[in-house]
Amino acid sequence: MKAETLYDRLGGSDGIETVVDEFYDRMLDDERMQPFFEDVDMERQRRHQALFISQVAGGPAEYSGENMRAAHRNLGLTHEDFETVVTHLRASLDACGVDEADAADVIEAVRGLEDDVLCR
Repeated sequence: MKAETLYDRLGGSDGIETVVDEFYDRMLDDERMQPFFEDVDMERQRRHQALFISQVAGGPAEYSGENMRAAHRNLGLTHEDFETVVTHLRASLDACGVDEADAADVIEAVRGLEDDVLCR
């Protein structure tokens, strides 16, 4: 019997898309984060984020977007911005009923990308 992956525990593609939608709704409602998305095709952004989380969570989706450093190099993100993203992601996972341990695994994976996202 195949072990259940984090992807499965997050609800597969549908569950991840729900979390991503909740996350971007929160990000776009946050006046501090809005400027980062002014010229962004949000439908495309949501698809890419869902694919990225799916891959990180062990799902079948293959993320083919830019690497983290390239995707964020011109944004001028700060540690505080990164923490805001983590806070919104955690709140989104909680709002979608993701188990505490699974949410912690997602947050840990995101935190592991901080240096690349902040281009350090």
